[in-house]
Amino acid sequence: MATEIERKFLVLGDDWRTDQGVRFIQGYLNRDKERTVRVRIVGTQAFLTIKGINTGATRSEYEYEIPVVDAEELLKICESPLIEKTRHTVAYGGMIWEIDEFHGENEGLIVAEVELQKEDQCFELPGWLGQEVTGDARYFNSNLCANPYCNWRWKK
Repeated sequence: MATEIERKFLVLGDDWRTDQGVRFIQGYLNRDKERTVRVRIVGTQAFLTIKGINTGATRSEYEYEIPVVDAEELLKICESPLIEKTRHTVAYGGMIWEIDEFHGENEGLIVAEVELQKEDQCFELPGWLGQEVTGDARYFNSNLCANPYCNWRWKK
């Protein structure tokens, strides 16, 4: 079984900006809390991803490359709104951080994720990290479709 272990944090300031980033557009065919099915276009590639239920920072994940033309058609039947973001990659403390800068209805939200080998793995925190939101379901991309950041009454 493929497993994903990641921790997620809000981002402060702009000290993390080191590249132009890569544009992502993704949608959800299923957002059930026990499983999500995502379609994603990243530059000139496309993927279909199935993720299982979160247990702490861990969940099962299966990802398959698909033709971009198929992904474009599948995005038309996904739940709205689609997730639009630019992903930046930053190396820090021996780890690779993925920083998602959201656009569209989630404009203003910036989240950093780091993938781990095990849940209790130690790693150095960059100074530009804010509050950890790993267990906060509001920050799951799948939930940003149902409740976009622009609709939050109060934002952290």
